Amino acid sequence: MFPLMGHGHGHGVSSGSARHLGRLWIAFGIGAAFMALEFTVGVVTGSLALISDAAHMLTDVLGVGMALAAIMLARRARTGGSRTFGLYRAEVLAALANAVLLFGVAGYVVYEAVGRFGNPPEVPGLPVVLAATAGLAANVVAFFLLREGAKDSINVRGAYLEVLADLIGSVGVLVSGVVTLVFGWRYADPVMGVAIGLFVLPRTYKLAASALRILFQHAPERVDVAEMQADLSRLPGVAEAHDLHVWTLTSGMEVASAHLTTRDHVDPADVLRAAQALLAERYHIEHATLQVEPGDSAQRCREISW
Repeated sequence: MFPLMGHGHGHGVSSGSARHLGRLWIAFGIGAAFMALEFTVGVVTGSLALISDAAHMLTDVLGVGMALAAIMLARRARTGGSRTFGLYRAEVLAALANAVLLFGVAGYVVYEAVGRFGNPPEVPGLPVVLAATAGLAANVVAFFLLREGAKDSINVRGAYLEVLADLIGSVGVLVSGVVTLVFGWRYADPVMGVAIGLFVLPRTYKLAASALRILFQHAPERVDVAEMQADLSRLPGVAEAHDLHVWTLTSGMEVASAHLTTRDHVDPADVLRAAQALLAERYHIEHATLQVEPGDSAQRCREISW
Protein backbone atom coordinates (compact mmCIF):
# COMPACT_ATOMS: atom_id res chain seq x y z
CA MET A 1 0.00 0.00 0.00
CA PHE A 2 1.46 3.38 -1.01
CA PRO A 3 1.14 6.60 1.03
CA LEU A 4 -1.84 8.76 0.15
CA MET A 5 -1.25 12.49 -0.13
CA GLY A 6 -3.90 15.18 0.02
CA HIS A 7 -3.88 18.96 -0.27
CA GLY A 8 -6.38 21.37 1.22
CA HIS A 9 -7.28 24.44 -0.75
CA GLY A 10 -6.30 27.84 0.63
CA HIS A 11 -8.33 30.87 -0.34
CA GLY A 12 -5.47 33.37 -0.52
CA VAL A 13 -7.04 36.81 -0.51
CA SER A 14 -10.78 37.03 -0.13
CA SER A 15 -13.07 38.27 -2.85
CA GLY A 16 -14.16 40.94 -0.36
CA SER A 17 -10.70 42.53 -0.62
CA ALA A 18 -10.82 42.48 -4.42
CA ARG A 19 -14.23 44.18 -4.48
CA HIS A 20 -12.78 47.15 -2.59
CA LEU A 21 -9.57 47.44 -4.61
CA GLY A 22 -10.49 50.88 -5.98
CA ARG A 23 -11.16 52.30 -2.53
CA LEU A 24 -7.90 50.89 -1.26
CA TRP A 25 -5.98 52.65 -4.03
CA ILE A 26 -7.71 55.96 -3.22
CA ALA A 27 -6.98 55.58 0.51
CA PHE A 28 -3.36 54.71 -0.30
CA GLY A 29 -2.94 57.81 -2.50
CA ILE A 30 -4.53 60.15 0.04
CA GLY A 31 -2.48 58.75 2.90
CA ALA A 32 0.82 58.95 1.01
CA ALA A 33 0.18 62.54 -0.12
CA PHE A 34 -0.73 63.87 3.32
CA MET A 35 2.05 61.90 4.99
CA ALA A 36 4.51 63.73 2.72
CA LEU A 37 2.79 67.04 3.51
CA GLU A 38 2.99 66.54 7.28
CA PHE A 39 6.62 65.44 7.12
CA THR A 40 7.61 68.41 4.95
CA VAL A 41 5.85 70.97 7.15
CA GLY A 42 7.22 69.27 10.25
CA VAL A 43 10.81 69.57 9.01
CA VAL A 44 10.37 73.17 7.84
CA THR A 45 8.72 74.35 11.08
CA GLY A 46 10.72 72.09 13.40
CA SER A 47 7.53 70.53 14.76
CA LEU A 48 8.30 67.16 16.35
CA ALA A 49 4.58 66.52 16.78
CA LEU A 50 4.04 66.74 13.01
CA ILE A 51 7.08 64.56 12.27
CA SER A 52 5.79 61.99 14.77
CA ASP A 53 2.35 61.99 13.22
CA ALA A 54 3.84 61.68 9.73
CA ALA A 55 5.74 58.61 10.91
CA HIS A 56 2.53 57.27 12.41
CA MET A 57 0.71 57.93 9.14
CA LEU A 58 3.41 55.90 7.41
CA THR A 59 2.05 52.85 9.24
CA ASP A 60 -1.36 53.59 7.70
CA VAL A 61 0.12 53.88 4.22
CA LEU A 62 1.97 50.61 4.77
CA GLY A 63 -1.17 48.91 6.08
CA VAL A 64 -3.16 49.90 3.00
CA GLY A 65 -0.19 49.13 0.78
CA MET A 66 0.13 45.64 2.24
CA ALA A 67 -3.56 45.03 1.63
CA LEU A 68 -3.08 46.11 -2.00
CA ALA A 69 0.04 43.99 -2.36
CA ALA A 70 -1.75 40.93 -1.03
CA ILE A 71 -4.56 41.35 -3.56
CA MET A 72 -2.25 42.04 -6.51
CA LEU A 73 0.09 39.17 -5.70
CA ALA A 74 -2.83 36.79 -5.22
CA ARG A 75 -4.11 37.72 -8.68
CA ARG A 76 -0.86 36.66 -10.32
CA ALA A 77 -1.17 33.14 -11.65
CA ARG A 78 1.40 30.72 -10.30
CA THR A 79 2.82 28.97 -13.33
CA GLY A 80 5.55 26.88 -11.71
CA GLY A 81 9.23 27.75 -11.87
CA SER A 82 11.25 28.55 -8.77
CA ARG A 83 8.56 30.64 -6.97
CA THR A 84 6.46 27.70 -5.81
CA PHE A 85 4.93 29.81 -3.04
CA GLY A 86 4.49 32.90 -5.18
CA LEU A 87 5.55 36.32 -3.85
CA TYR A 88 3.42 36.47 -0.73
CA ARG A 89 6.42 37.01 1.56
CA ALA A 90 7.11 40.35 -0.14
CA GLU A 91 4.55 42.10 2.07
CA VAL A 92 6.13 40.55 5.18
CA LEU A 93 9.56 41.88 4.19
CA ALA A 94 7.99 45.29 3.54
CA ALA A 95 6.42 45.23 7.02
CA LEU A 96 9.77 44.42 8.63
CA ALA A 97 11.54 47.19 6.69
CA ASN A 98 8.80 49.62 7.73
CA ALA A 99 9.17 48.61 11.37
CA VAL A 100 12.92 49.29 11.28
CA LEU A 101 12.29 52.70 9.71
CA LEU A 102 9.62 53.59 12.26
CA PHE A 103 11.85 52.58 15.16
CA GLY A 104 14.46 54.99 13.85
CA VAL A 105 12.05 57.89 13.31
CA ALA A 106 10.15 57.44 16.57
CA GLY A 107 13.38 56.99 18.52
CA TYR A 108 14.83 60.16 17.00
CA VAL A 109 11.67 62.15 17.78
CA VAL A 110 11.61 61.04 21.42
CA TYR A 111 15.34 61.74 21.83
CA GLU A 112 15.08 65.16 20.20
CA ALA A 113 11.95 66.09 22.18
CA VAL A 114 13.56 65.23 25.52
CA GLY A 115 16.50 67.43 24.58
CA ARG A 116 14.16 70.32 23.83
CA PHE A 117 12.54 70.38 27.26
CA GLY A 118 15.43 72.44 28.62
CA ASN A 119 14.97 75.22 26.07
CA PRO A 120 12.02 74.52 23.75
CA PRO A 121 12.29 76.41 20.42
CA GLU A 122 9.45 78.50 19.11
CA VAL A 123 7.33 76.47 16.67
CA PRO A 124 4.91 78.46 14.46
CA GLY A 125 1.45 77.29 15.43
CA LEU A 126 -0.49 78.19 12.27
CA PRO A 127 1.36 75.93 9.79
CA VAL A 128 1.14 73.07 12.29
CA VAL A 129 -2.61 73.59 12.72
CA LEU A 130 -3.19 73.72 8.96
CA ALA A 131 -1.09 70.62 8.27
CA ALA A 132 -2.69 68.71 11.16
CA THR A 133 -6.16 69.66 9.94
CA ALA A 134 -5.31 68.41 6.45
CA GLY A 135 -3.94 65.17 7.92
CA LEU A 136 -7.03 64.69 10.05
CA ALA A 137 -9.27 65.25 7.02
CA ALA A 138 -7.24 62.68 5.06
CA ASN A 139 -7.67 60.12 7.84
CA VAL A 140 -11.41 60.74 8.02
CA VAL A 141 -11.77 60.24 4.25
CA ALA A 142 -9.70 57.03 4.37
CA PHE A 143 -11.72 55.86 7.38
CA PHE A 144 -15.02 56.10 5.49
CA LEU A 145 -13.50 54.61 2.32
CA LEU A 146 -12.39 51.48 4.17
CA ARG A 147 -15.23 51.09 6.67
CA GLU A 148 -17.51 49.07 4.38
CA GLY A 149 -14.72 46.76 3.19
CA ALA A 150 -13.63 46.09 6.78
CA LYS A 151 -16.92 44.29 7.41
CA ASP A 152 -16.28 41.43 4.97
CA SER A 153 -12.48 41.27 4.58
CA ILE A 154 -9.88 40.73 7.29
CA ASN A 155 -7.28 42.08 4.88
CA VAL A 156 -9.09 45.42 4.49
CA ARG A 157 -9.91 45.42 8.20
CA GLY A 158 -6.22 45.58 9.09
CA ALA A 159 -5.74 48.69 6.96
CA TYR A 160 -8.95 50.18 8.40
CA LEU A 161 -7.73 49.76 11.98
CA GLU A 162 -4.42 51.43 11.09
CA VAL A 163 -6.28 54.48 9.81
CA LEU A 164 -8.56 54.52 12.84
CA ALA A 165 -5.59 54.52 15.21
CA ASP A 166 -3.92 57.39 13.36
CA LEU A 167 -6.95 59.62 13.96
CA ILE A 168 -5.77 59.87 17.56
CA GLY A 169 -2.38 61.15 16.50
CA SER A 170 -3.85 63.71 14.11
CA VAL A 171 -6.15 65.06 16.81
CA GLY A 172 -3.19 65.27 19.20
CA VAL A 173 -1.11 67.29 16.76
CA LEU A 174 -4.04 69.59 16.08
CA VAL A 175 -4.47 70.19 19.82
CA SER A 176 -0.76 70.97 20.28
CA GLY A 177 -0.85 73.38 17.34
CA VAL A 178 -3.89 75.21 18.72
CA VAL A 179 -2.30 75.45 22.18
CA THR A 180 0.90 76.82 20.64
CA LEU A 181 -1.02 79.28 18.46
CA VAL A 182 -3.38 80.57 21.17
CA PHE A 183 -1.28 80.41 24.34
CA GLY A 184 2.27 80.38 22.96
CA TRP A 185 3.18 77.43 25.23
CA ARG A 186 6.40 76.10 23.72
CA TYR A 187 6.24 72.79 25.53
CA ALA A 188 3.08 71.70 23.70
CA ASP A 189 4.95 70.49 20.62
CA PRO A 190 7.70 68.41 22.31
CA VAL A 191 5.18 66.93 24.78
CA MET A 192 2.91 65.82 21.94
CA GLY A 193 5.93 64.61 19.96
CA VAL A 194 6.95 62.33 22.84
CA ALA A 195 3.36 61.14 23.35
CA ILE A 196 2.91 60.15 19.69
CA GLY A 197 6.40 58.63 19.53
CA LEU A 198 5.67 56.47 22.57
CA PHE A 199 2.33 55.51 21.03
CA VAL A 200 4.01 54.42 17.79
CA LEU A 201 6.86 52.40 19.34
CA PRO A 202 4.78 49.55 20.88
CA ARG A 203 2.81 49.15 17.64
CA THR A 204 6.08 49.13 15.71
CA TYR A 205 7.49 46.45 18.02
CA LYS A 206 4.37 44.35 17.48
CA LEU A 207 4.64 44.78 13.71
CA ALA A 208 8.31 43.72 13.71
CA ALA A 209 7.62 40.75 15.99
CA SER A 210 4.77 39.55 13.76
CA ALA A 211 6.92 39.85 10.63
CA LEU A 212 9.80 37.95 12.25
CA ARG A 213 7.49 35.17 13.43
CA ILE A 214 6.37 34.66 9.84
CA LEU A 215 9.90 34.85 8.39
CA PHE A 216 11.20 32.36 10.97
CA GLN A 217 8.22 30.11 10.17
CA HIS A 218 6.86 29.94 13.70
CA ALA A 219 3.48 28.38 14.20
CA PRO A 220 0.66 30.95 14.40
CA GLU A 221 0.20 32.26 17.94
CA ARG A 222 -3.38 31.04 18.07
CA VAL A 223 -2.39 27.43 17.27
CA ASP A 224 -1.32 24.96 19.97
CA VAL A 225 0.83 22.55 17.93
CA ALA A 226 0.87 19.85 20.62
CA GLU A 227 -2.92 19.96 20.85
CA MET A 228 -3.24 19.79 17.05
CA GLN A 229 -0.97 16.75 16.94
CA ALA A 230 -2.99 15.07 19.69
CA ASP A 231 -6.26 15.81 17.84
CA LEU A 232 -4.90 14.29 14.62
CA SER A 233 -3.65 11.22 16.52
CA ARG A 234 -7.13 10.67 17.99
CA LEU A 235 -8.83 10.49 14.60
CA PRO A 236 -10.46 7.11 13.85
CA GLY A 237 -7.98 4.78 12.21
CA VAL A 238 -4.91 6.90 13.00
CA ALA A 239 -2.14 5.24 15.02
CA GLU A 240 0.18 8.24 15.12
CA ALA A 241 0.51 11.77 13.77
CA HIS A 242 4.10 12.94 13.27
CA ASP A 243 6.28 15.30 11.24
CA LEU A 244 3.71 18.04 11.88
CA HIS A 245 4.58 21.53 10.65
CA VAL A 246 2.38 24.62 10.90
CA TRP A 247 3.44 28.02 9.63
CA THR A 248 2.20 31.28 8.13
CA LEU A 249 2.97 32.05 4.51
CA THR A 250 1.82 35.67 4.87
CA SER A 251 -0.81 37.43 6.95
CA GLY A 252 -4.09 35.53 6.75
CA MET A 253 -2.58 32.52 4.92
CA GLU A 254 -1.75 29.66 7.29
CA VAL A 255 -0.64 26.25 6.08
CA ALA A 256 0.20 22.87 7.59
CA SER A 257 1.75 19.53 6.68
CA ALA A 258 1.75 16.22 8.56
CA HIS A 259 2.21 12.47 8.25
CA LEU A 260 -0.58 10.23 9.55
CA THR A 261 0.24 6.59 10.26
CA THR A 262 -2.84 4.36 9.93
CA ARG A 263 -3.87 1.18 11.64
CA ASP A 264 -4.41 -2.06 9.75
CA HIS A 265 -7.45 -2.42 7.47
CA VAL A 266 -8.21 1.32 7.41
CA ASP A 267 -9.24 3.19 4.27
CA PRO A 268 -6.62 5.98 3.80
CA ALA A 269 -9.14 8.15 1.95
CA ASP A 270 -11.41 8.22 5.02
CA VAL A 271 -8.49 9.25 7.24
CA LEU A 272 -7.49 11.97 4.81
CA ARG A 273 -10.98 13.45 4.66
CA ALA A 274 -11.33 13.38 8.45
CA ALA A 275 -7.97 15.11 8.96
CA GLN A 276 -8.74 17.82 6.41
CA ALA A 277 -12.11 18.47 8.04
CA LEU A 278 -10.51 18.67 11.51
CA LEU A 279 -7.90 21.22 10.42
CA ALA A 280 -10.43 23.33 8.51
CA GLU A 281 -13.19 23.36 11.14
CA ARG A 282 -11.25 23.46 14.41
CA TYR A 283 -8.07 25.27 13.39
CA HIS A 284 -9.29 27.21 10.32
CA ILE A 285 -6.44 25.87 8.21
CA GLU A 286 -7.72 24.92 4.78
CA HIS A 287 -4.39 24.51 3.00
CA ALA A 288 -2.84 21.35 4.43
CA THR A 289 -0.61 18.74 2.83
CA LEU A 290 -1.27 15.41 4.55
CA GLN A 291 0.50 12.11 3.91
CA VAL A 292 -1.42 9.05 5.02
CA GLU A 293 0.92 6.08 5.31
CA PRO A 294 0.91 2.49 6.62
CA GLY A 295 2.48 1.81 10.01
CA ASP A 296 5.66 0.22 8.72
CA SER A 297 6.66 3.35 6.78
CA ALA A 298 6.91 5.66 9.81
CA GLN A 299 10.46 4.51 10.63
CA ARG A 300 11.83 6.48 7.68
CA CYS A 301 10.49 9.74 9.20
CA ARG A 302 12.14 9.00 12.53
CA GLU A 303 15.51 8.67 10.82
CA ILE A 304 15.35 12.29 9.64
CA SER A 305 16.73 14.57 12.37
CA TRP A 306 14.87 17.69 11.28
